Amino acid sequence: MAFDALVFLIAVVLAAVLLFAMVFYIILFSDLECDYINPIDLCNKLNQFVLPEFAAHWFLAAMFLLSGSWISLLLNIPLAAFHAHKVYQNRHMYDATEIFRTLSAHKKEAFFKLAFYLLSFFFYLYCMIVALLDN
Repeated sequence: MAFDALVFLIAVVLAAVLLFAMVFYIILFSDLECDYINPIDLCNKLNQFVLPEFAAHWFLAAMFLLSGSWISLLLNIPLAAFHAHKVYQNRHMYDATEIFRTLSAHKKEAFFKLAFYLLSFFFYLYCMIVALLDN
């Protein structure tokens, strides 16, 4: 298997994992709105996935940088920079005391990331198929 195909295979798998993570975030936010879960439990569940999500996305960006997949890298840089900015500003963890006040912003962010990872998944799948057919 060619190196490009392997890179995009890893990207497809990571995009699928991140896609399911965003679905999990949205379900938990909806549960909080319907009062099925309390804010402390929500934050405890989500905070354990925040840094692994960011690390997976940064790994994708680094992988595209090292493999020379410039279009994929350019598509991933804005969200990776957004994640880096959140970590730098120390706003990456969910706070149980402020979650109701910031819930709409968190939901919008989760829906945006869901759309991004969904489109990325199909783009990486297409690139993987093209890389496999070029061999």
